[in-house]
Formats: sequence, C-alpha cells, structure tokens
Amino acid sequence: MRVVFMGTPDIAATCLKKILADGFQVVGAFTQPDRPKGRGMKMVFSPVKEVALEHGIPVFQPENFREEETVQQLRELKPDICAVVAYGRILPQKVLDIPTFGCINIHASILPQYRGSAPYQWAVLDGLKETGVTAMYLCREMDAGDIIEVSKTPIGEDETAGELLDRLAVLGADLLSKTLRRFAADGKVDRTPQRSEEATYAPMLDKSMCPIDWNKTARQVHNHVRGLHPWPVATMELQGKTFKVHATRIVEGNGNPGQILGLTKTGLRIACGEGAVEILSLQAEGGKRMAAPDYFRGHPLEG
Repeated sequence: MRVVFMGTPDIAATCLKKILADGFQVVGAFTQPDRPKGRGMKMVFSPVKEVALEHGIPVFQPENFREEETVQQLRELKPDICAVVAYGRILPQKVLDIPTFGCINIHASILPQYRGSAPYQWAVLDGLKETGVTAMYLCREMDAGDIIEVSKTPIGEDETAGELLDRLAVLGADLLSKTLRRFAADGKVDRTPQRSEEATYAPMLDKSMCPIDWNKTARQVHNHVRGLHPWPVATMELQGKTFKVHATRIVEGNGNPGQILGLTKTGLRIACGEGAVEILSLQAEGGKRMAAPDYFRGHPLEG
C-alpha cells in the first residue's frame, strides 16, 4: 500500500517514525516550508522533513494546494492513502479525492469534542480528566470527518499540555499504524459520522491568554498554568515585574485573590478566589527558569 504522509511538528514526526518502523511504504512526505527560527533566524527543517530525509523519502513543501502543479505532484505519487497528522494546511476536495482509500487524519482529542488547532491544550485548560486521539476520514469541514476509531487516556492532575502531547503522540502513532493495517487488509474501514450538534471547538492559543486571573479558583489557576505550558506560558505580576509561571500545585490557604500567603521551602503561596496555589517554578523577565525558593532567596520579597 502506497502511503503519502502529511504533517509538520513533533507529534507528526513520531507518527511517521512509527509507520516506517512497522514497514509501511511511504512514497512521499508533505510538510510546511522551512521557517526561520531563533535569534539568528536560521532556516529550520520541520521534524517531519528531518525524518523523511533520514529515510530517503521525497519531501514536498508547498505553501498550499492552489497550484495545479502541486496537486499534480501528489497525483504522480499514486497514493493508496494519505495519512495526515498536524499538517497545518487545509486540504481542498481535489486533494482529498486523489488517494484510492481517501485521506485519514489523527486528531488529538476525542471527537467531536475539541475540534480545532489546540485540542489537547484546551482539554487541560478545561480540567478534563480524560482525552485521547481520534482516527478519522478527512472532509472539507475542519475535523468533522467520519470517525474510524478512538484511543483514550487519562489526564494527570498535574500533567502539563506539553507532557500530555508527548503521550498522545505515542498513542496517535499506534492508532495510525493500526488504522493503516486495517486499510491494507480490507481496502476500506467502517466509519461513524460525527454528531455535529455535540461538537466543541479548541481555538488557537495566543499570548493574550497568559495573565493569571487570581479571582478564579485554585483548580482553575492550576489548570491555566498546566494548559499554557510549554507555550505561551502563564504569567503573573509581582512587585512591578512580569514573571512566567511554569509550575504550580494546589494547596490550602485563604486570602484576598492575588494575596501572597508566604514563601515556603517548596514555593510561593498565593491566594485565589477559592483556595490557594503554590508557585513551584517561575522565570523573571530576561532570566532563566528557577525553582521559586531559589529565586526569592536572591530576590527577597518586600514587606
């Protein structure tokens, strides 16, 4: 079975590695164009491009599929199926129609919940106890295709979005490989239409979400910090400075929202609208990430 893989970030690279290790014939990889990154703005390959080049797989990096030449490149690969994981591009119908068995996608949520670009982050932000990955057929509407199979996993109480993504990548890779084996064996796979009336959406994160609202409950503040890590990272104001907050835990305590309750051996305790949290690690502007007690040992709190 001839597979064309489409994806860009680490989760996609994990999936590509898995299906290559399992012996699938990947005849081409589509990924986003190289982007400048870092202080030196050096052009950087996507994780998927790096894996593809390591395995001698032809790489294609179109900005989109508007040009007929790009669509023709895909046709010439004669794919039986396109496997799509976090590609970051909308595929038009003329592309979806090319593979013999269609285009399938691995999405990092239990669909129809959390359609959109930040599903696992919003699962943490909303305090869910469970999420998963969904194998689905692609259609023109975003994340609305028929479901093939779902794999579920619990979310740890202190697990960050980044830590969750690492686990979902492995779960998604296994599900993709399993799904491709089903296509290779049967040529088609049963599908279950989504109930669109049950759909929720997970919009892209941005830095406007970073400031912590201390009027919220301790649980909500803790989820906020977890859900925005490793990007864009929650922030707080303290003594006229802005700090990134990397890790917290829920503790006992009462006070006015935002009130400092004290510095302990493990962190800085701050009151919330209900309960309190302890800041375990933080990062001052222009500084590096530090354990809160270590930082305040060198920068004593005023008053």
